[in-house]
Amino acid sequence: MGFFNKLFRTKKEEEQTMAELNIGIIIGSTREGRVSPQVAQWVKEIADQRGDANYTVIDIADYKLPLLGEPGQDASGAQGWSEIIAKQDGFVFIVQEYNHSITGALKNALDYLRVEWNNKAAGIVSYGSVGGARAAEHLRGIMGELLIADVRVHPALSLFTDFENGTEFKPKEVQIDSVNQMLDQLIPWSKALYTIR
Repeated sequence: MGFFNKLFRTKKEEEQTMAELNIGIIIGSTREGRVSPQVAQWVKEIADQRGDANYTVIDIADYKLPLLGEPGQDASGAQGWSEIIAKQDGFVFIVQEYNHSITGALKNALDYLRVEWNNKAAGIVSYGSVGGARAAEHLRGIMGELLIADVRVHPALSLFTDFENGTEFKPKEVQIDSVNQMLDQLIPWSKALYTIR
């Protein structure tokens, strides 16, 4: 869309576009036996009840991204990853804490792209022994470099109270409010950043 077309969009067109925000819920782990798909589906169920955006679960594992810069890269996987991220107006990252940081798979997936991330908003839902707090803080630094604006509210799930035996996701009721508060910040930020892309 050209500069003048963006400048002279009607209010109705602007409202229609913003009503159709696409928010990707990104599963940040690819390891076997991961519980992140359970968390992502739970976030999507909460989000879909809001009716304020189109929410899609995006699983990094589906794209089979090799380490960036390594020989034998699958061009189709990288192209598909670029296309799905480019379509999103904002993100919710499902983040697991590995050795006080994010997974290698998530860091690699973030590094694969640049402009596809720029000028978009993101929320974080993390989990770990201390709610994944240290992984979330590392992710915030990476997002800053990629021009992703992260919102303040951060649902932090504990392996001790929100999971049974560390494998079955059974979140406390209060966590639903936390997810909604995060989305309450993510949606207006995503709308605002849409106007500068």
